Amino acid sequence: MRTHDPVRAGDKPASRRGRSFSAPAAPAGRAVAARWHRARLDPDVAEERFLRCHGHRFVAGVDEVGRGCLAGPVIAGAVILEPGWAPSGLRDSKLLRRGERDRLDGEIRAHAVAWAIGIVEPGVIDRLNILRATLLASQLAVARLPVRPDALLLDAIDIPHLHVTQRALVAADRLCVSVAAASVVAKVARDRLMDLYDIEYPAYGFARNRGYATAEHRAAIRAHGASPIHRRSFLGAYEPSDPDRPTFWPVDGG
Repeated sequence: MRTHDPVRAGDKPASRRGRSFSAPAAPAGRAVAARWHRARLDPDVAEERFLRCHGHRFVAGVDEVGRGCLAGPVIAGAVILEPGWAPSGLRDSKLLRRGERDRLDGEIRAHAVAWAIGIVEPGVIDRLNILRATLLASQLAVARLPVRPDALLLDAIDIPHLHVTQRALVAADRLCVSVAAASVVAKVARDRLMDLYDIEYPAYGFARNRGYATAEHRAAIRAHGASPIHRRSFLGAYEPSDPDRPTFWPVDGG
């Protein structure tokens, strides 16, 4: 029996082989749409409106950045937007150029009902694991909101130990304006932090790779060893194989 085709009449289905689209902040500069699915690029207010219609006044979007990096913190953003307001051009932060993200970040911080970020450093990531560290960053971001939310919109995973209505959606940063706004705030905050780390540890190209596992970054780790902001649990084969090879940085201050 044939399955129902979810594509609306008149729309062209995505290629079976998938298709890519520009995503300037993605590691390769492009992202690929899942098979059989059209790329959803422009978020809307449908989920926020649904929650408000069910009595939730302050709906916060939550998203994280830096989960897959070899270096630097994982940062989560939490944003409550004014009902009916979103900055022009708002999208998932990975789909935006740096200038667009900076503009949107300024508008979101100026006009949002509330915003906050949560930061979990590499040493804590190594102790907890990246999933638990990501959830901790999200908990911190929500806890630091100056206005207490009564509902959360999340990207794929609920946050444990928060007694508030939560709605987790796959690719929420491309569906919900508040989650997209949170992704922008988190991304801009992390990029600025990595720019500072690039000055402190110039051998690794953090201003270019943001801590992701690019060829340049992997080569720098092999040549110089890990810096204090590298996640030791992520490095594996990237570190120098010779235990007598000198490195630039002491481990844990030793």
